Amino acid sequence: MSEYINLKLEKRGHTAIVTLSNPPAHTWTAESLRSLRELVSDLNVDRNIYALVITGEGAKFFSAGADLKLFASGDKAVARDMASRFGEAFETLSAFRGVSIAAINGYAMGGGLECALACDLRIAEEQAQLALPEAGVGLLPCAGGTQNLALLVGEGWAKRMILCGERIDAATALRIGLVEQVVPGGTSLEAALKLAESVAKQSPSSVTACKKLIQGTRNTPLSQLLPLERDAFVDLFDTQDQKEGVSAFLQKRKPEWKNG
Repeated sequence: MSEYINLKLEKRGHTAIVTLSNPPAHTWTAESLRSLRELVSDLNVDRNIYALVITGEGAKFFSAGADLKLFASGDKAVARDMASRFGEAFETLSAFRGVSIAAINGYAMGGGLECALACDLRIAEEQAQLALPEAGVGLLPCAGGTQNLALLVGEGWAKRMILCGERIDAATALRIGLVEQVVPGGTSLEAALKLAESVAKQSPSSVTACKKLIQGTRNTPLSQLLPLERDAFVDLFDTQDQKEGVSAFLQKRKPEWKNG
């Protein structure tokens, strides 16, 4: 298996646990962003993995984003390279064929929050703090933050967080729809793994098809997506999972998915 820089990978059953590990604040580097892209690509071809949980090491930080020292020189070539790496990494994460869950165990700032935004679901611990503070240092969220945040919480709250630099707590994040669940400190990974167990009960083939359709609403008109939805339903009849799922239901037993 590849060596993933500043990332720890563990597999439990059908779930991959990715732990951000670049102390003290788990900031992203060019190497760790490349590693995340490679790691998710590797998981995409592991047919035994149905869900991905990503969290930060320790009790304080999920991730504080990029290290601003990278941009102190004002070198546009460095900025362009890092922006590309952020985009490639988080777009690959967003396109993961299974379900991705961010277990936000502490501060999720800038590129750290953008990583969580690239996931399908977010669980935050009650002490977590979330922000996209880039405009306060003359920059902007360049890894999907301006788009993904607005999709989740609407323009108003996206503008409060990005244009006004407002930092929010976990309770506010839950209220505005930025996260789907808030849990006590130290329990986000446990909660994420429990949710991943629910994913494993679903047909992985169906999950992949459904995820593509749900995310398709971001840039495809409804009139085009509805026929695609019907086509995808029929296409599932070519999979082993469809046959197994129906048979298991009729035989009153748990299905044994093949992810194919």
